[in-house]
Amino acid sequence: PALLQMSGSQPQVGRGVPCLRCRGLCTGFEPHSWRKICKSCKCSQEEHSLSSELDDDRKIGRLLSDSKYATLTARLKGGDGGRIYKRNRMIVTNPNISGKDPTFDTITYEWAPPGLTQKLAMQYMELVPKELQPVAGTDGAFHRRRRLARQLPLHDQDPAQCRGLAEGEQQLMQDFVKKYKAEALGVGEVALPGQGGGGKEEEKPQDKSIDPGRAPESPNGALESAAGHYRCESCQQPVPGDCPVVYADRAGYSRQWHPACFVCCRCAEPLVDLIYFWKSGAAWCGRHYCESLRPRCAGCDEIIFSEDFQQVEGLAWHNKHFACLECETLLTGKPFALANASLLCTTCSQSR
Repeated sequence: PALLQMSGSQPQVGRGVPCLRCRGLCTGFEPHSWRKICKSCKCSQEEHSLSSELDDDRKIGRLLSDSKYATLTARLKGGDGGRIYKRNRMIVTNPNISGKDPTFDTITYEWAPPGLTQKLAMQYMELVPKELQPVAGTDGAFHRRRRLARQLPLHDQDPAQCRGLAEGEQQLMQDFVKKYKAEALGVGEVALPGQGGGGKEEEKPQDKSIDPGRAPESPNGALESAAGHYRCESCQQPVPGDCPVVYADRAGYSRQWHPACFVCCRCAEPLVDLIYFWKSGAAWCGRHYCESLRPRCAGCDEIIFSEDFQQVEGLAWHNKHFACLECETLLTGKPFALANASLLCTTCSQSR
């Protein structure tokens, strides 16, 4: 197996990381005991950008290991034996001939679809909205990392990161993760229309819940009624034969998406690094896929594996996390107010 030597900044811990949403009003992240929020400003960890790039690559490496996408990971030399994501960065050098002496402008994309020529990868990037292109040092790179934190929370795959698991529930979670890796997890592939899967139209396991009223499709991705023309699975608009598209192998290679259309069916957010979960004939981000199978605690943000939990207005809580946001008083059997998905006891609600 490949060995990968990487350097990266150490994860930032404790105070000193200002909140991006509060714009300086929060002096730094102060971890809560069990909520995934700042005790000081109540904003989420992702608003404080607490993870380093190396943390992120370790997280995706863990997600993809023990799956059929493990080839996108490598062993980290001198590490703990875990695997790390072989994130494909792309460096583009353009000559700048505006001055007397030609110089070169270098642009680094923090992620680009792997396995492509630079020309095709650049074509793909140009089809992604400019504000979402992950160019180092830009808002696009920042939004990629925020989507990564939001769509693929570490506590959805690692029981060691969970505070809400009761004794005996670790195995339930391990089985849950093993099952979604085997049955739903996927990584999109970028190719020209008709060339997904290396151009081979192998028999792929199709999703069982395809709409029976849908027009039949030919193996090369064209609707029978419009043979020779490719259409995007999402917007149903034609796809030119010379423009790259995204394929999801769990959907079968008769479907393709415009790069900007490959989004989560629930939140409509672009799927970070094309990592998707396939269910009910659609692609989901990791967060919403997990929530479609089990409830998520509105207190600690973790998936609930107990059959005994609290529910109010479509939201769920672990019994031990059904508590006031401000004073932490347990609210089971007591009056409370619900504001912006947060619980408040009557005293704290009145003092706001």
